[in-house]
Amino acid sequence: MVRLILFLVSVFLLASGLAWLADRPGNVLLTWEGYEIETSVFRAIVILGLLMGAAVFVWSLVRQIWSSPAIISRQLTRRRQQRGLDALSSGMIAIGAGDRASAARAAIQARKAIPNEPLTHLLRAQAAQLTGDRATARRIFEAMLGSPDTEQLGLRGLYLEARREGEPEAAMQFAERAARINPRLGWPLEAQFEMQLKTGNWAGAADTVALAKRNGHLERPTADRRRALMLAAEALRIEDSDPDKALAAAIEAHALAPDLISAAAVGGRILAARGQTAKAAKIIQRTWSKKPHPDLAAAYAYARIGDSPHDRLDRIKQLALLKPHDVESGVAWAGAALEAREFRVARHALQPFLKEKLTRRVARLMARIEIADKNDAGRAREWIARAATAARDPVWTADGVVLDAWSPVSPITATLDTVEWRTPMTGPDGPGDTLAAEIADLLAIDNNDPKTIEASLPGKASTGAPAANTKELDRPIAPDNPGADDEEPVTQVRPTPANGPG
Repeated sequence: MVRLILFLVSVFLLASGLAWLADRPGNVLLTWEGYEIETSVFRAIVILGLLMGAAVFVWSLVRQIWSSPAIISRQLTRRRQQRGLDALSSGMIAIGAGDRASAARAAIQARKAIPNEPLTHLLRAQAAQLTGDRATARRIFEAMLGSPDTEQLGLRGLYLEARREGEPEAAMQFAERAARINPRLGWPLEAQFEMQLKTGNWAGAADTVALAKRNGHLERPTADRRRALMLAAEALRIEDSDPDKALAAAIEAHALAPDLISAAAVGGRILAARGQTAKAAKIIQRTWSKKPHPDLAAAYAYARIGDSPHDRLDRIKQLALLKPHDVESGVAWAGAALEAREFRVARHALQPFLKEKLTRRVARLMARIEIADKNDAGRAREWIARAATAARDPVWTADGVVLDAWSPVSPITATLDTVEWRTPMTGPDGPGDTLAAEIADLLAIDNNDPKTIEASLPGKASTGAPAANTKELDRPIAPDNPGADDEEPVTQVRPTPANGPG
């Protein structure tokens, strides 16, 4: 519409100009080389316009003829590029559909039409991968490293090829090189993180998570959780060798994820060893209020060096009251009371868990209370028999498998943050909560061995001294009928040392 208006305005102005000249006659005299040309102004202007138009036409014709080879070449190039783009499009579709023959044919056509196009290299490499020609694919990816435009693509392809061929070291080198070239790439950081998890490089994994968060590859909650897991694992690893770094890692992990039991336990133990009881207690209490655990109770009980058993009982009572309805609180409270020989307090702590919430640790604690308080072997035997059929106690589990200790990744599936402190569905409760331990306790009660009985008390076991190995046991056990001592012998069982759950 605008063009039409401009055209009409131009015609109107031209007509008006010509009419204006026609109304004002005059002559133009041109003298040149003895020739004289005389005409009217109107005619002279019209002739001049026609001459200019003819000159423009002739110039355009000459230029068209002069540039025709280049025009033909560009046309041919465009047609070849179009064929190449069509081949790329059909080749990518064939690769997505798994059509190896069509993908290989399209790769050949694309290579002939547009050999220097980066997507052509990618199509050729993927077609080679689809046909199983790994050597060709790797050679193409290596050729991509020579150009800055395709270097990152080549590194990605070589990384995937190295992983398929089971070369983790080469894969890590390609990922590190890609990360140096472009820190904003997400896959190199994720690859480094995955490899660091497999090798147990927790400190390196924590740094990788921080870099991924800084470049926007991870959301803040996810990044904070991952970094907390890595720092907690690193703190556990170097707790004895480098307590300063372990404490710094544990405190940062606790700040990022207050529910991490291992971080709070390591931080509490190191702070307590340095005499910073208040800080240790604050960390442990914060985590205990979210997830009670025996390691936290032990660290809290011994947070102040030189405390008497009664002092430790008072401390554990304060901790237990933070989660009064949790079985861990009752077990920790009863264990501290048993160590302080406050048997009435120990019974009171376990009373809410003796019926519906009875677990094996609770039953064994009751057996020890009966022996330590009244030397009642019969009642103790009854409690141990009940322990054989009581509910299992929580242990570290991952993917349905019981573990000896916490880890940031599952040893079964290598997935992150799947190790949980929970009651297992099936299987044993762990090295410290087996039927063999219950049998050893029963033998100690029947033999009235004061040393063995004292060693079985929670306060004694918590000092970290290893329990003595017992001999093979032939004694018949009948959990459902504690008095049936003349039953047929059961299969021999060799007990393992009882150091507590988890």
